[in-house]
Parts: sequence; C-alpha cells; structure tokens
Amino acid sequence: MSLTPEFALAHTRAWVDRAVIGLNLCPFAKAVQVKGQVRYVFSDATDEQSLLDTLCSEMHYLAERDPEKTDTTLIVHPFVLTDFEDFNDFLDAADAAVEQLGYAGILQVATFHPQYQFADTEPDDPTNATNRSPYPTLHLLREDSVDRAAAAFPDAESIFEVNMQTMANLGAEGIARLQAQCEEDAHTPPAEI
Repeated sequence: MSLTPEFALAHTRAWVDRAVIGLNLCPFAKAVQVKGQVRYVFSDATDEQSLLDTLCSEMHYLAERDPEKTDTTLIVHPFVLTDFEDFNDFLDAADAAVEQLGYAGILQVATFHPQYQFADTEPDDPTNATNRSPYPTLHLLREDSVDRAAAAFPDAESIFEVNMQTMANLGAEGIARLQAQCEEDAHTPPAEI
C-alpha cells in the first residue's frame, strides 16, 4: 500500500495527540491542538528545492494569518530527507530562508524526524524519541507564541530534561507500543459527533 497524504497527516495528528500531548512533551501543544490552530500540511516533495519552496510558501501563509486561526504549522514530507543527516543538513537552508524572507524574530523552524538523534547519543537511545515523528516534519512556530508559552510556564528550561526522562522511563518497548498505537489510530476513522 502506498502512503497517502490523508494517512500521513492522520498518523502525524495521532502522534501529536498521543506522544506530544499525551506524554506532555510540549506543555503548550494541547491548547493550540484543541482550538484547531495547528495547520497540518502534506508535502509530496521529492527533492530539497521543492521542499524549500513549500517551506517558504508556508512561512508566508502563517505570517499572513491571524494566530487565533492558525498559530503553528507542521509540514510533513515523507519522500525527501528521509536520512536524518541529510535532514539535519537541510536546516541551514531552512534557517537561511527564514532570514531571507524577513521572518527572523517572527517565525522559527523546529524539527522532528523518525531517525532523530541528539548529539552524543546512540541511535537506539530512547531519549531520541522526544523528537521522533512518524515522518520527517518541519514545524513552523511563531516567535511571539513561543515567548508567551515560555513566560506562562515557570520552568520552561526543564522541559527538555523532563522529556528525556519520560522517554527513558518508557523505554524501547513502551516507545514501540506508542508508535504502534499512533499508526493504529491513523487507520481508525474519527468517531461521528
């Protein structure tokens, strides 16, 4: 079965709900998710330039929108930069685009990847799972929203350490169960309201 945009986005939403929000990896994510302020974008890019074009387009889109309607954007791109080192190298181009388009201090790019690996860790270290998404994903954030969220959370610097401990406690088996549940959720149609 080939990957469809609908499934990739449903899988990513399930990961946000179960991992990012469910494990409280980002204490700020629940509010924007519940309010429907997260934009999920599927990119069928197969080369870096096409992905960069999508990223630039989405930066313009986000900057022009009311934050109450769209506060943040996740660009899911499963067909390009599947190797983490290539993905990591691409971030220089992404950051340069933020600067060139005049969005420095307005927008920032955060990253998630299925092979995410922090410096000085082994690939199978469970702490890497804090930033492991189902597919390579670029996350556009508004600087103002990040600043407000950090000000509202008295110990924002500790989030990283707490997340590392959460994943270490979950361990490889727990992380595998979580990943399987996210995939299962993506296959399950939403309940009728």
